[in-house]
Amino acid sequence: MKSHYDVVILGAGHNGLVAATYLGRAGLSVLLLEKNDYIGGATTSQKVFPDYDARLSRYSYLVSLFPDKIIRDLGLNLKLRRRATASFTPYVMADQHNGLLLSNVSEETSQQSMFELTGNHTEYEQMKKFYNLSRVFAEHVWDTMLEPLVAKEDFRRRFDVDDVSREAWRSLAEEPLGRAIERYLQDDLVRGLVLTDAKIGVLTHPHDPSLVQNRCFLYHLIGNKTGEWKVPVGGMGAVARELEQAARKSGAEMLTNVDLRALDLTGQQRSVEFEVDGKRETVDARFLLVNFGRNVLAKFVGKLYQPDATDEGSVFKINMLLRRLPKLKAKKYSGPEAFCGTFHSDEGYKQMNASYDQAGQGRLPNKTPCEVYCHTLTDDSILAPELREKGFHTMTLFGLDTPWRLFARDNKTMRKLAENKFLESMNQWLEEPLEDCLAVARNGDLCIESKSPVDIEDALGMYHGNIFQDAPTFPFTEKKSQIGKWGVETEFENVFLCGSSAQRGGAVSGIPGHNAAKKVLSVTGQS
Repeated sequence: MKSHYDVVILGAGHNGLVAATYLGRAGLSVLLLEKNDYIGGATTSQKVFPDYDARLSRYSYLVSLFPDKIIRDLGLNLKLRRRATASFTPYVMADQHNGLLLSNVSEETSQQSMFELTGNHTEYEQMKKFYNLSRVFAEHVWDTMLEPLVAKEDFRRRFDVDDVSREAWRSLAEEPLGRAIERYLQDDLVRGLVLTDAKIGVLTHPHDPSLVQNRCFLYHLIGNKTGEWKVPVGGMGAVARELEQAARKSGAEMLTNVDLRALDLTGQQRSVEFEVDGKRETVDARFLLVNFGRNVLAKFVGKLYQPDATDEGSVFKINMLLRRLPKLKAKKYSGPEAFCGTFHSDEGYKQMNASYDQAGQGRLPNKTPCEVYCHTLTDDSILAPELREKGFHTMTLFGLDTPWRLFARDNKTMRKLAENKFLESMNQWLEEPLEDCLAVARNGDLCIESKSPVDIEDALGMYHGNIFQDAPTFPFTEKKSQIGKWGVETEFENVFLCGSSAQRGGAVSGIPGHNAAKKVLSVTGQS
């Protein structure tokens, strides 16, 4: 290790690795400092249940927002596999269990399933029209995510080309998303299905004047202009490994088990003091890239962090290893069909308005909305061969309307209560309790792990467990001072955000890593 580098990157998560690769290839000396004993941050895969050879990603799962351009630029060998089912939403009608299955491979299946729910063909056509708005928005927006920020008004003019584009802008960037949902769709279950993408990770409602629901919705729908969420073959660990390899090939150096002690951002050089293997070290750098949240940076520089009210995290995560998939009460559908996509539970439109109100009042909702993903139905390579043969599967549950404030006082008790609530939500649709399908550890414990927003903050430093670091942002800027900037700048000279807390950050995207690298290269005159 040298005493001086062109760039020091704090945090070797996927964005830090993206930035390191671009900068290393440009000939700059790069050092990544990582607090954990592994590289990859929240994108890594781990043996969550030590008795079984199954590598789960604790915190992230699917890929949509990772630009094809970055994959090409860095020469990443990533395989992203399509899920046959987009989503499955169980319901009861006339005392009969059924489900709305939206397919990624058969429009006829989706149409027929929607007809069985609504009794008409109109709702399906209206849903297509609604989702066309996000596709139109993505067409105008996606490529700009890897460019300097544009003023909101200039951005709006790009949509002034036809009625559909103008409607997309109005519905998604100007007015609360609930208006468009209610304008286009009539069925409560279908409205709820759409709204979930506006709520995952944040505490919000359809008519929230802050428009955080719009920003969150766009995050889930504009990826690579299609918005389709795909399964990375080999799990998120494969994404992290590819990025680590690319960064090392570019010449980047990496240290793990780093205990960051102090930052000096006032001199000509940025100075980083840390401990590694019990030894105190100091390195200087011309540029410092921060791959953790503004909240953590504020602590190191002795500043008060002032979050926005919309920054509070509101997601509950459950990782499970199953011995077998459970059977559904909706006999028409098999477990693999239903769980292959996103399985929605208690996510009706009215029901989520009620759960939002209850969470806002400081209590766990009566009915807890959640969605479940089963990675191994699309890619079982994260399981050892013997587990595959026995029919094992991984299952991940994301719970909504569970804000940090509910867990802050007594995390252990509330975590268990919430876990039971979410299992109850799932079990109402199953012939057998989900608990009966779980793998069992040698000590008799069930293979289930729950993470509240408090746990997520403790493990990853994300402010109040917000999986976006802080509230998602629009792809344009409303601040004059940011026009033409990369959205990574801080108040400190040559100190840039390269993680999710940058403008256009959040999710597994690599976008802030790319943009921070571009900012550095623009300062050095290399871009």
